[in-house]
Amino acid sequence: MILIADSGSTKTDWRHIKSDGSIVQYKTEGLNPYYESEEKIATILKDSLGPQVSDEVDEIYFYGAGCSSDDNRNAIKNGLKKLFAKSQIEINHDLLGAARSLCGTEPGIVCILGTGSNSCLYNGIDIVDNVPSLGFILGDEGSGAWLGKRLLNEYFSKSMPADAQAKFETSFSLSREEVLSKVYQSHMPSRYLAAYSKFIFENINDPYFYGIVKEGFELFYRKTVMNYENFEKVTVHFTGSVAYHYANILRKVATDLNIHLKNIVESPIAGLTLFHQNSIRKNENN
Repeated sequence: MILIADSGSTKTDWRHIKSDGSIVQYKTEGLNPYYESEEKIATILKDSLGPQVSDEVDEIYFYGAGCSSDDNRNAIKNGLKKLFAKSQIEINHDLLGAARSLCGTEPGIVCILGTGSNSCLYNGIDIVDNVPSLGFILGDEGSGAWLGKRLLNEYFSKSMPADAQAKFETSFSLSREEVLSKVYQSHMPSRYLAAYSKFIFENINDPYFYGIVKEGFELFYRKTVMNYENFEKVTVHFTGSVAYHYANILRKVATDLNIHLKNIVESPIAGLTLFHQNSIRKNENN
């Protein structure tokens, strides 16, 4: 009946609401049109989603990273059309998906902290303001890619304390040439950088690594959340793997900056499913 997707640069979560009300979940790799061509998106959908979905799909609601322009939205829509030719398809930015998931019909500041980072001001219906995300090269403060970039910079500039450097070298054997190749020549550099955030998490009790995360979150709050009008009077919500796994630090920094932080969830897909279930019920009652 209805297929819902929340897609980042790393993975896509799918929920299939069937005609009998039952819900089936699927996963595929991320479908970010900034990194994947329309042809590649169509291939990923055909090979990884197609074998999992056997029923007819009437409506598709896709919320994705990078889906902020008509060209990018059309790349996703055309890819889906090749697999679901008869379906009604709506493509939205992942920020709207996060807002609908975390706030429903209530206003709030909604933030994404995963491989990348982004935020918006939501009035309960629409996104009314957005401090733009500038990607992992110019921005994405606090994200997995930012944490990985900062970690590698510290290592190669010999800025790490000796004990932290020893831990890093025990886990990785990296050359400058290898890292530069991955960052400047690989297909998904932000995903490569974000993979290093796992190492930081594994060593988060070390004050040095804790400090890197704290710095990233302070930068994120100051450059995004605190630039929304009346931010101190609005509840703030987060979704994304980085926000979820470092929730205690995220809350600590919010408290220090007098930010009213409410919900932190790893993925918005459960809230999005509830949002669309409620929409179905409203339509049935009208």
